[in-house]
Amino acid sequence: MRLVMKIAFMGTPSFAARSLEACFELGEVVVVVTQPDKPRGRGQEVSFSPVKALALERGVPVLQPQKVRGTTFADELRAFAPDVAVVTAYGKILPADVLAAPRRGCVNVHASLLPRWRGAAPIQWAIASGDAETGVCLMQMDEGMDTGGVIDRAVLPIGPADTSASLHEALAALGGEVLRRSLRRYVDGELPVVPQPELGVTHARMIQKEDGRLDWSRSAAELERRLRAFTPWPGAFCASEVGALKVTAARVGDGRGAPGTVLTADARGVEVACQEGSLWLEVLQPEGKRAMPAKDFLQGRAVTVGAVW
Repeated sequence: MRLVMKIAFMGTPSFAARSLEACFELGEVVVVVTQPDKPRGRGQEVSFSPVKALALERGVPVLQPQKVRGTTFADELRAFAPDVAVVTAYGKILPADVLAAPRRGCVNVHASLLPRWRGAAPIQWAIASGDAETGVCLMQMDEGMDTGGVIDRAVLPIGPADTSASLHEALAALGGEVLRRSLRRYVDGELPVVPQPELGVTHARMIQKEDGRLDWSRSAAELERRLRAFTPWPGAFCASEVGALKVTAARVGDGRGAPGTVLTADARGVEVACQEGSLWLEVLQPEGKRAMPAKDFLQGRAVTVGAVW
């Protein structure tokens, strides 16, 4: 007879909550660890992370350490006697004493096909780079940045309309499925841990606001991918003769001209030349206004064909 698996869970955002839901199905979640509460929104009201909200709903103890390195946190975690700790988008790098606290160590649900896109923003960079597929890896954690051996993986195609928001939801669900399939077998020693190959390593650095700027010296295909990659944050934006603009929908065209030159401005969109091809801006949002189709945007706004944005 199998004993009930005792699971410690570490995570913070909505992406992690889907993994926590799976853990509730797989065993006894003895403790949840999440980032400290932070003020959010215009009113700066303190709100709980999605993971904390779910833990409280289920009556599970919650720990929110300010630091996990150089503290007694490993002893606190060990006191719950977990068989394994599942870590999904927790937001802190774990030191050796924390990694060793659970009986079978810590495993991580990572939203990429390792060793490609180790790091903070794998979903966005997979889209921006034109990858045909992404996925989820269940990884045995070590002290490196996403360098541990892989326990299980699942592949997800990237569609031509996918944004980081749509992939976020699909990969969160896939992470839960991988845990349901493999966590118990890992804890019972039934699954091999496969070291990551040295070839194919790429790093997914944190996204910065400037990454959303439409740089017309890039190809139109690359800019269209970056728009989808950086939706919803930081979004795609550019300067124009009528002020700063956010672009929420665009398609690739075959127009030619000096990069940044407006080639067309009509109900179909505002077409801007890129280093290769052109980008049709179909939904635009002026500063302080709502997003609107190009035909509405152009009413009362003098966008000049030939102008350089």
